[in-house]
Amino acid sequence: MRQRFAIAGAITATALTVVLAAPAQATEYTSALKVRGIQYNAPGSDSNNCATGNTKEEYLTIKNYSSSTTVNLKGYKVKDASASGNVFTFPSNHYLQPGDYVKLRGGHGTDSDAHNVVYRQSCNFMWNNGGDTIYLYKSNGSHADTHKYTASANDPDGNGYITYHG
Repeated sequence: MRQRFAIAGAITATALTVVLAAPAQATEYTSALKVRGIQYNAPGSDSNNCATGNTKEEYLTIKNYSSSTTVNLKGYKVKDASASGNVFTFPSNHYLQPGDYVKLRGGHGTDSDAHNVVYRQSCNFMWNNGGDTIYLYKSNGSHADTHKYTASANDPDGNGYITYHG
């Protein structure tokens, strides 16, 4: 009987070591779609003027990392952490084939599967230049991906662009 407890204790200690050794970022949401990158600080002086501003240069790239599943973005949501509630819900069908991506741009424009672009139809900036949190939700409301960034910690070259999920 004592031998069984010793073996069970050794297994428990080994399992605990394995759990403690796993890095914190190893926990990922189970989603084919993930944030690939963000141009959070549009080049030039920020202006949300619809005719002459640069909100179209602010964008979020979402990629389908699946090797076999096509995903429809309709109903997916992108939001930031602000209290003002910057939220965009993909309003219509937009299919991402395996390995494909879409750029969600600010400003007004025509959405295009062929050109991998969807416009927010808003000239207001969504992402804060100093730092923010990006939330991507599936159409059923569950998390698909989340990233928190600060310009000083995550953008060492200062170009306003951060890449995720290499």
